Order: sequence, then C-alpha cells, then structure tokens
Amino acid sequence: MNRSAYLTTGLAIKALSNLTKADVALHDIENIPDTPTIYVINHFTRLETVLLPYHIYNLTNLPVWSLAHSGLFQGGLGTFLDMMGAVSTDDPKRDELIVRTLLTGEAGWVIFPEGSMIKTKQIIHGGKFMVTSGKGVRKPHTGAAALALRSEVFRQFLWKKAEESEEAAREILDVFELDSIDQVRRASTHIVPVNVTYYPIRARENILSNLASKMVRGISERMVEEIMTEGTMLLSGVDIDVRFGKAITIADYLDDPRLNRELAKQQITGFLLSPELKKLLRELAEKIMQRYMGDIYSLTTVNHEHLFASLLRHYPQAKIPEMELKQRVFMLANRVAEMKGGDQCLHSSLQGNQSHLLTDDRFSSYDNFLQLAVDKGILTRDEDMLHQDRTRLTTPVSFHRGRIDNPIEVMANELEPLEWMSGPLNYYALQPPAMLRFNLVRYLLVRERRRFEEDYDTYGYGDDLERKSFGKPFLLPSLRGWRRKLGVVLIHSYMSSPEEMRSLANHLCRKGMWVYVVRLPGHGTSSRDLAERSCEEWIEAVETAYVLMSTICDKVVFCGASLGAGLAFDVAARAPAAAGVVAISPPMKLSDYSTNFMPAIDVWNRMVTRIRGTSSDPYFEFVADNPHIAYRRNPFTGIREVGRYLDKIEDILREVQVPSFVLYSEQDPVVSKRAGRNVYRKLKVENKQLSVYSFKRHIIVNGEGSELVHRNISDFILQLG
Repeated sequence: MNRSAYLTTGLAIKALSNLTKADVALHDIENIPDTPTIYVINHFTRLETVLLPYHIYNLTNLPVWSLAHSGLFQGGLGTFLDMMGAVSTDDPKRDELIVRTLLTGEAGWVIFPEGSMIKTKQIIHGGKFMVTSGKGVRKPHTGAAALALRSEVFRQFLWKKAEESEEAAREILDVFELDSIDQVRRASTHIVPVNVTYYPIRARENILSNLASKMVRGISERMVEEIMTEGTMLLSGVDIDVRFGKAITIADYLDDPRLNRELAKQQITGFLLSPELKKLLRELAEKIMQRYMGDIYSLTTVNHEHLFASLLRHYPQAKIPEMELKQRVFMLANRVAEMKGGDQCLHSSLQGNQSHLLTDDRFSSYDNFLQLAVDKGILTRDEDMLHQDRTRLTTPVSFHRGRIDNPIEVMANELEPLEWMSGPLNYYALQPPAMLRFNLVRYLLVRERRRFEEDYDTYGYGDDLERKSFGKPFLLPSLRGWRRKLGVVLIHSYMSSPEEMRSLANHLCRKGMWVYVVRLPGHGTSSRDLAERSCEEWIEAVETAYVLMSTICDKVVFCGASLGAGLAFDVAARAPAAAGVVAISPPMKLSDYSTNFMPAIDVWNRMVTRIRGTSSDPYFEFVADNPHIAYRRNPFTGIREVGRYLDKIEDILREVQVPSFVLYSEQDPVVSKRAGRNVYRKLKVENKQLSVYSFKRHIIVNGEGSELVHRNISDFILQLG
C-alpha cells in the first residue's frame, strides 16, 4: 500500500466532505480498541466505502483499508479505490494480506458482511438475518469472522512457537513476509460492529444525475438510482449517524475444547489449514457472524421517519386523521426516548421535547414525511384525513428502484430488526382513538408532575415558596358539565409559580372552561433551579401545555401574566387550535421592568463584569407582590434569558392572527405602563381589546378588585367559544 497516496486521498475526501451538506456524527468512539481490528459495517450506499475509512483513520491514526467488489476496479474509480487502500474481492492474495495486517496491527479493515448494498433495508427473513440482493436471498458473509479467527489462530501459534525459539516460528513468519516475531502484536484481533444510518432518505434528480445522463450513453437503471439517491444526500443534506458497537474479542472464541484438540494434533506449516480445522472455524465464524449482524442492526439510529413509516405499516385501517397520526407518533417518540435499558439509539431530533409535532412542526418532521408519502402514492390527502395505499407498504420493493419508488417501505424495513420497537409500535398503532387521547393527557399530566417532584427534590427548599404544593402544575375540569369545546392554558409570571393563577383558574372553571396551569421550568422550586434554565425550556413547557389542552378541547385560549403573556403570544401564533390570547401586564423589552425587579443598565454592566471568570452567578434581591408564591432572589442568568426572549417579542406579535386581549395597570410597580400600550399597538390582528386598571400591583389577577379582572377575562374568552 502507498501510504503517501493514501494520505493524499484522505485530504481529497476531507475536501469533498466540506463541500457537501452531509453532517456526520460519530457515536461511542470509546468502543474502538487499540488492537488489530476489523470494522463490520452495514452497506446502504457507496458513501460508506469512502467516508468510513477516512473517519476511522482520523480516530485511530492508523490506515484503514477495505474490501471492494471487483467490478468497481475500472478506470478512474479503480485508481481512486487503489489509492485509498481498497482491495478487490478477486485479489488472489486478499486473505493473506488481511491476516498479515491483523497480525502486525499496521492497518484496520472495513468489511461489509452483506457483501452488497442493501438498498431495500430488508435484512430479516423468517426471523433470521438474510441478505436481499438483485440475485435473490442469501445468508450474510462470514468472511470477516473467518479472517479474524484465522489471524488469531496464527497469532497464538506464532507466539507459542516463539517461546521455544524464533526459528521455530520462522516458517510461518516467512509466509507473511515478516522479519521478526516482534512485528506480531500480542493483543487479540477484535471485530467492531458499526451501524450507519441516514436521515432523511431521499432520491430525486439532481445536478449529478443530470450530468451523468448527458455524458454517459445507455446509463444503467442501477447507476441512475445510485446517483439520484446518493447525490441527493450529498447535495441536499443528510444526517449520517455512525455508531460503534462493543468490540468482539476473537481470542475468546479460540477457547473451545474441540478447537484446542484439533490444534494440538496439527502442525501448521503454511497459510492453508486442514479440512477439520477449517470446518471448526467455519462453525465459529457462523456464530460470530450472527452476533455481529445482530449488533450492527441493533445500533440503528431511530428517527421520525422510521416512526411515521412503521406506524403506518402497523396501523390496521386505510384511513387515519392527520392529527391522530401525529398524536400516535408523539406518544411513540416519547415512549422510545424514555425506555429503560439503554438499548435504543435515537437521532438527536428524538431526544428533546416532541411537542413541536402537535404545534407548528417547526422542524418539518411531519411535513417532510407527508410530502414524500404523497409524492410516492403511499398517502392521499382529503382535507384533514389521510388515505393510505396499504399495498405499497406490504409489497416487496424492487431492489434497484426501492429507494426511488418506495422510500417509505425502506424506512419501515430499517426498524424491523429492532425487537424492542415491536411492542411500542403495536401498542400505539392499534390503540383506539379515544384511549389514545386519554393516555396522551394522562401521560403529560404525570410527566409534568414527576418533573416538578424531581426538580423540587434536586433543589430543595431554600429562599423560596411557602408551600411545596404552590409549585405544582394542575388541571381543572369544567364545572358546567363535561363540555370540551373551550380550554384555557394559564401561564404564571417570571419568578412566580402556578399558584399565582389559582384564583383565575377557579373562576374560569365555574364559567364552564377546562383550565391547565403550566409550570415554567425553574419555577415553583428554587431560584437556584431558575438560574440553570433557558427561555427555550419555557417555550417548550407552554407548547406541552397546549398539546395537553388541545387533546381535551376543540379550541385553546392562552392567558399569561407578565413574561407569561409573551409566551402566550408566542405559542398562540403557531398553534393550529389556538382561539385567542389574554396578555396580563405584558413587558415589551427588558428596560420596561422597574429597577426594583430588574437591575438598571449600569448595575447590569457591573454584574456582567463581576461574574466573568467566576464559577457562580449572582442574584438580584427582590420582593414580589405575592412573596409567599414567588422567589425572593432573581438570578443573573434568569435576567439574561428574559432579555434574550424579549428581544424577539416584536417579531412574535406581528405573527399573531387570533383575537387578543391586553390588560395592565397604570400604576404597575414592576412593568412600565407604556409596555402594555406598545404591545397593543404592535398587534396586527383586527380583533383586539385593551383594558386598563389603576391597581398598585403587577399581578392584577390577585388581590383587591381582581374579581373585575376575572370577569373581563372570562367574558372575552366566552365570546371566542
């Protein structure tokens, strides 16, 4: 192998990687051993042949060579593969070369046990790993296991002979063109299972496929499909998750009584082994192959498209409402993220809050899947109802056309080897709609209360609330029967707790509304908890509250106090079932707050200077309207998050399209009276109302005269119902 050419090719691959929109994430690299290693990798695109050796080389600083199909060693591609250390499957010295490098540890090897690209992702047949190719169905290759075993047999034989004398090992050393036993590493050969998962999978015409069709006459269907799929990934963007599994120690498999007896009878004199020994090694290779195939596919990185595609496959009906499909995937996504045992590997998009699926789908997880399914004829859309062609999810796909014609089936196939997924998939696919909605509400209520308990236990009681119960989020059903037409999400102010909205919540219930009072993360526990939170967490909490309430009621009104008013506008502007917003004492920017609540700019600047280079954040002392339910210390980091959030509020107000009601007091001691007027003026919606009071407090829904405020709010909301 030409090391200079290898390194030069690596630089070319790095340059190519920088030009593409592929985002490669390497996981569990600590599983890579410092020993002679074969990396066995699932094969879906030709990109693995190029990218994996390059990235493993960067991790290990050892050349990584690979086996490639002999048909690829033609023209410029053959030269390129040669330079990057690929060896043809037809090379007569292939096995000797691999075993030699495993003995010396001078290079690692990439081997694809399927032996060809698994374009359909169909790898399970009759409960066993079987490879589907253009030529039919067969077992995965055991070559990687056989070569690893053979290298370990020679390693142990050589060191055993070397204990007698180096000359006793000379004959086998010569077979591998080794000068000394010192070139043979003592460490066992290892096999590392590696999984590569792509998200999203798309195949469409692109600049590369257009160029190929113009420049190459009679280009094959296979080549067109590969350029369309892999070209789209490179040019349009794809997340490539590479996961390294736990290394398999091959020396452990040589501790077999039958093998030891056979080795004791044999005198190894060359690369070829006796028929009896080869038979035993084949049996062991089969066992190792089944193990690493299971490991490879257990490392599949589950993403949203897997969940949507697999759920449609398991769903028993031909029709499904769009909201119901999203609710099922929402529950499934949360279930797999919270499963214990650590077996699941999840795409980063499944590791956070999933409420976006049922609000604005701002990451387009659903919209992108839906567009693809409609384009491919899997789904048709009739207003809010989806009709699926079930035959497209059960008919075997064409090997060379599957990624183009039916990528939804390919996505569903990819989850099939994950046994831990079958239970949750069936559970959420087959659940009756009414039970699904009930379980969704119950799940969110239990989860939010559990999170409060966990946060309270972590941060404990300090400078904070008079009672622990003041910090709990709560749901109140309508006191006028079980009507579920209108629900209200109440959002408390910054540094306060859900208890702040208790009296308003009770009033709205008596008026016939369902009410959920959300707890913003960092609130209702301790100011030390608040010091570690971000405004993004507050937004997600309100989105979660919306998901809960919109599952119960047809329409949802958001009502927030102070900073909670801004959060109400934010989510209402994006939530499809939002019916209106009530904004109580809303600030427009950080400077709208009184210096008794937020520090003046000169104090702020001194605080910034003081905390730089320190490990702890200072607190700003403050006495609230209702000190028994609010914090007495305002953390610097919390002030920063409030300011960061309010920087966006003007843009948010421009997006609000639902009726809005702004209330504030002319004598508010915390937020300037001009803030409420400014918020009202910035709203572009036609149906907007303003109500001004003269209370000498910030939170006007509590205290003397609050009954009038309650009535004005309920009158506005009832008009929307």
